[in-house]
Amino acid sequence: MNCSNEDLGYEPTPIDLEIPQLFSDNILAPIIPNNNPLTIEGVALGKKLFFDKILSEDQTQSCASCHSPQNAFTDNTPTSAGVDGVFGTRNSMPLFNLAWNYNERFTWDGKELSLELQAEEPVQNPIELHSDWNDVVQKLQNHPEYPELFRRAFKTSSITKVLTARAIAQFERTLISANSKFDKYSLGQTQLTAQELNGLDVFLSEDKGDCFHCHGNPNNPLWTDNEFHNNGLDATFTDLGLGAVTGDPSDNGKFKTPSLRNLAYTAPYMHDGRFSTLDEVIDHYSEGLQNSSTIDPLMKKVDEGGVQLTNEEKANLKAFLLTLSDPSFINNSEFMN
Repeated sequence: MNCSNEDLGYEPTPIDLEIPQLFSDNILAPIIPNNNPLTIEGVALGKKLFFDKILSEDQTQSCASCHSPQNAFTDNTPTSAGVDGVFGTRNSMPLFNLAWNYNERFTWDGKELSLELQAEEPVQNPIELHSDWNDVVQKLQNHPEYPELFRRAFKTSSITKVLTARAIAQFERTLISANSKFDKYSLGQTQLTAQELNGLDVFLSEDKGDCFHCHGNPNNPLWTDNEFHNNGLDATFTDLGLGAVTGDPSDNGKFKTPSLRNLAYTAPYMHDGRFSTLDEVIDHYSEGLQNSSTIDPLMKKVDEGGVQLTNEEKANLKAFLLTLSDPSFINNSEFMN
């Protein structure tokens, strides 16, 4: 049955997110918009769209081309090439635990103010999927399956950009990662090695790693504050980050704090993918900080170049950080095409 108007005799099947114990014990409830509740049909549609190359101009790329499940929904290049072969300037952000982004600013520079709006952007971006939403909607409307799938998800087979983005956002909110070694340790299900525990001490120490201000602690299973910081990458900026969005010079060089989860799968690192390895990231904070007018006050040892970790402390910190990776997440068949 297809109908262009709302189908009053039918309701999609509502579902709740499966919230991990660590999340329910430690942080607020997830953000699910009233105008886009999760349903079985909506999530299924969003997943199909996420992996479908029909969203791109020449039908050669999908969302998953730059957000691959085996890379915790990023890719393995510093920046990503769109359908025209042009590389952007930003690293593809990994996608997980997005329903707990409480400030509702998405992307490295925070310009998208909801997950739904973020889902719209890559389709029309000329260095990403480089399509036209009117064309995409027409292709979906003429497709043998999509009108019926939209009817099941949204009670109408009249496809729109807004409904397409809502479906993708529904799927993305189900991408939950909460089964790392450290998660199991926090639940009393396993033990950490002495090196991993020492690395946690480095992470939490203000005199050593001093990582926890931006990336949280064992009571914050997101491992990010979801805020924007200038973490001393550059003395001058070719990419203004948040500053280009707000127009406030004091925001120049600020980028979203990424989660430390799944670092084993998400290299390279930083907003521009400049660091190929986790060792390089640790070296940056240890002795590579660059001062600038907007450097975050949390970079307290910038005048010394960084926190000056010993080689042993670096190795311990790395060992701890790797306990935050979740192999079950990248192998979850529910998240694969």
